[in-house]
Amino acid sequence: MRSYELILVTKTSLTDTLRKKLIAGVKILLKDLKIVKENEIGQKTLAYKIKREANGFYWDFAMEGEKIPADFEKKLLENDNILRHLLLRTK
Repeated sequence: MRSYELILVTKTSLTDTLRKKLIAGVKILLKDLKIVKENEIGQKTLAYKIKREANGFYWDFAMEGEKIPADFEKKLLENDNILRHLLLRTK
């Protein structure tokens, strides 16, 4: 079984309900993986503007499973509310 870590940076202009819907949608995409840890880091100032945003809301996920769905990163890139993402295989 492989371990993965996902860090998401979302727009701070999203309301709490929209932010929760966005994270729920990400979890649905990761339905084949077991989410071991979910950490809402919170709002931080970005080093430089991304998509005209100076601040970002950070999330950290630790997951275990066999493999990431093939279209997962494509779906993240298509979502305008996600500023950046980092997906790492840790083991």
